[in-house]
Amino acid sequence: MKSQAAPNQEDYKLKDTKPHLGERWPHGGIRGGGGWISSERATSTYDLVEQMFYLYVRVVKAKDLPTNPVTGICDPFVGVKLGNYKGKTQHFEKKTNPEWNQVFAFSKEKIQASILEVYVKDKAMVARDDYLGKVVFDMNEVPTRVPPDSPLAPQWYRLEDRQGDTKVRGEVMLAVWMGTQADEAFPEAWHSDAASVHGEGVFSIRSKVYVSPKLWYLRVNVIEAQDVQPHDRSQPPQAYVKAHVGNQTLKTKICPTRTANPMWNEDLMFVAAEPFEEHLVLTVENKVSAAKDEKVGKISLPLTIFERRLDHRAVHSRWFNLEKFGFGALEGDKRHELKFSTRVHLRVCLEGAYHVLDESTLYISDVRPTARELWKQPIGILEVGILSAQGLLPMKNKDGKATTDAYCVAKYGQKWVRTRTIIESFNPKWNEQYTWEVYDPCTVITLGVFDNCHLGGNEKPTSGSGGKNDSRIGKVRIRLSTLEMDRIYTNSYPLLVLQPSGLKKMGELQLAVRFTCLSLANIIYLYGHPLLPKMHYLHPFTVNQLDSLRYQAMNIVAVRLGRAEPQLRKEVVEYMLDVDSHMWSMRRSKANFFRIVSLFSGLISMSRWLGEVRHWKNPITTVLVHFLFFLLICYPELILPTIFLYMFLIGLWNFRFRPRHPPHMDTKLSWAEAVHPDEMDEEFDTFPTSKAQDVARMRYDRLRSVAGRIQTVVGDIATQGERFQAVLSWRDPRASSLFVFLCLIAAVVLYVTPFKLIALVAGMVWLRHPRFRSKLPSVPSNFFRRLPSRADSML
Repeated sequence: MKSQAAPNQEDYKLKDTKPHLGERWPHGGIRGGGGWISSERATSTYDLVEQMFYLYVRVVKAKDLPTNPVTGICDPFVGVKLGNYKGKTQHFEKKTNPEWNQVFAFSKEKIQASILEVYVKDKAMVARDDYLGKVVFDMNEVPTRVPPDSPLAPQWYRLEDRQGDTKVRGEVMLAVWMGTQADEAFPEAWHSDAASVHGEGVFSIRSKVYVSPKLWYLRVNVIEAQDVQPHDRSQPPQAYVKAHVGNQTLKTKICPTRTANPMWNEDLMFVAAEPFEEHLVLTVENKVSAAKDEKVGKISLPLTIFERRLDHRAVHSRWFNLEKFGFGALEGDKRHELKFSTRVHLRVCLEGAYHVLDESTLYISDVRPTARELWKQPIGILEVGILSAQGLLPMKNKDGKATTDAYCVAKYGQKWVRTRTIIESFNPKWNEQYTWEVYDPCTVITLGVFDNCHLGGNEKPTSGSGGKNDSRIGKVRIRLSTLEMDRIYTNSYPLLVLQPSGLKKMGELQLAVRFTCLSLANIIYLYGHPLLPKMHYLHPFTVNQLDSLRYQAMNIVAVRLGRAEPQLRKEVVEYMLDVDSHMWSMRRSKANFFRIVSLFSGLISMSRWLGEVRHWKNPITTVLVHFLFFLLICYPELILPTIFLYMFLIGLWNFRFRPRHPPHMDTKLSWAEAVHPDEMDEEFDTFPTSKAQDVARMRYDRLRSVAGRIQTVVGDIATQGERFQAVLSWRDPRASSLFVFLCLIAAVVLYVTPFKLIALVAGMVWLRHPRFRSKLPSVPSNFFRRLPSRADSML
């Protein structure tokens, strides 16, 4: 068993890679002419990715194309053929001077032909397309373009016949050049390795940059209402206010007294996103009975009318007249006849001094307040080269063949990036580089790899995730504070996913990461300041409020990014934002318990070493401790300097063992290797449960047994604390009188005896040889254990 487990452990670890980063152009040819550039130039724009060469063909337009002699019209399109790869533009109906302005990119790695053929055809409805002419390029004559050079100017080319012997009527404007992925044309180009994708799927394979919507907290302080008139006038109303913003609904407490002028003075918090499309909709409702509420009045207010607050100053309150509920459009005139209207007193503002949390605070990537006026200057730049993935597992079946169409998503701050989708490859190479401004080093960038299930085909997933969702392949998190400045990290990260069947390695993601410091002084300054904006500490939210607001913020981000084109799908956004991190998991609970245990391991080993010193296991060590003890007793002013010197020496010693890699997903720490299959099945269960009654009962019983043990431990801790309280609370009169009397004697003795002598005697008693010890508990320990706790009063 051990021999099988060992390679798996290595598989789960981070690996060093040595990619050929930067733009390096091989020898041969002259700049702008045939072949490649002669210099060994390395540029800094794309220096964190491996260089990939592409043949670019820009088809701009055509003119003077011949019409069909039968129909008298021309429906032209252009085809670009390079060996076995063919790309086509869209066709225009009845146009002899069409404009396409489309770019085709062919990967140099897969080029085997020496001739590039660009042909123009007339789209036929029934028969074969009519061949209008072609332009042929020799691959050896194609010029090379190196950004930041300007784009190559397109030229007019006369069309030749099929044999290439004679010129025919019509011209096409083209530009053909050899370049890399640093070219401006790269993101929007048609790629030869995605030639099989058609229809809407074409838009979902391109690389894109997304920006999260700007989120605000909306604080609605409901103060009071006037003239609340229920339908039944015989009884005063028992009113409350219900507020809606989009899908969010909150209610005030019911006014305890029945009155037509109720008061609440309650804050309701919502999340809103720019541009503010939703309205704040308030309804005043009357609690008629336990099962019945009636609507008394309603008002809808656009969010743009409210003040934007940048600090904790007071906001002006306003009275708003409610529309009386029940008057519709047909009875609109009657509304003006009402002499009295229900009014509600509100203090509403958009909070600009908070950071709206849309991700877990453990993996936070942005800590800036909402209002741009409060932003500080960036302190660094984060550059990430998303190189490739290795050894991906098949995620679906396409045409009877297992395959994977992988893309990578990276999220840091408000900027999301998505690489292009590499079709049908288990070892996709993206080599795309992205840059973010860094405002705080104690933040985390998250990268996720997904399988694109929306390429227009009839894919059937091999996993149980369903064909409508992009499948998760794995996730990587990198905390910027663990990176050394200006160093390029090139590592291969394992992509680990928990499935109902257990832990599975889905492949590896190769990244190049660099954190560049702009201002070391600002970074040092930040370490002494709070992580979140100061309003989070001056006027904090409750834990329940934060959880609810974070959930609403995640929903808004997922919906807004889902409306982009191409959309960043909801399941992708939720996975990147850890939407299910709060769900119960036996595995996670065990992992957290053992994390706590490991925290105390240092204290435990220290106490074990002190025990060995005390029991004279190593007499030389014990004698040295005696010497140090006598030295500190004689010179007590050396105690604090000695402690700090000791910590300094430990820090220097540990510098040799500092981590050389950024941290990554740790399977042992996550307790993912030894997890029981039923516990894993429980972790993937829906909420509320979708399991059979007997399974749910078994899990409930298991949870009760675990909770019972936790309850016992918590009770024991409480008991020890209450015994400390009992010393002076006279719950046990004899123990308290004994302790009080002993305190008086100790005070007198300590007053007349030098402290050095007291400390010397206490230390010598504690360090005495085992032959002078008793195996029974000490007197103070016996006294403490006999003290009463409040457990006697527990039912």
